[in-house]
Amino acid sequence: MNKMDIFNSAVSSGQSYIDLKSGWTVKVFQKIREGDKSRVQAFEGIIIARKHGNEPGGTITVRKISGGIGVEKTFPLHLPTITKIEVVKKADTRKSKLYYLREKSARETRKKMRAQQEVEKTVTS
Repeated sequence: MNKMDIFNSAVSSGQSYIDLKSGWTVKVFQKIREGDKSRVQAFEGIIIARKHGNEPGGTITVRKISGGIGVEKTFPLHLPTITKIEVVKKADTRKSKLYYLREKSARETRKKMRAQQEVEKTVTS
């Protein structure tokens, strides 16, 4: 067994995330270690890029506006410090890479993406 097979078997036994798509608003919970203490930090934003699917090298790029400044973070999906990924809102987009949102304002961004459904407000009959 080579190193890649060992890594793939370790990752496949770990968490499996749903098929996240570009345009969805997600909240990523990541364990942060500061000195001898650790805490969970949430990062909520729009997925602007998804690369390499669910394989061990798969990543998502999440963008949010904080204090009028755009902040982007790229998360490897199988990072051990990620405790969970929560889908806040689903939206339909026509493109898989939403890099054009970097130049848009928040109002223009909302206009571009049609809200498909609110995840927390699902109606069951």
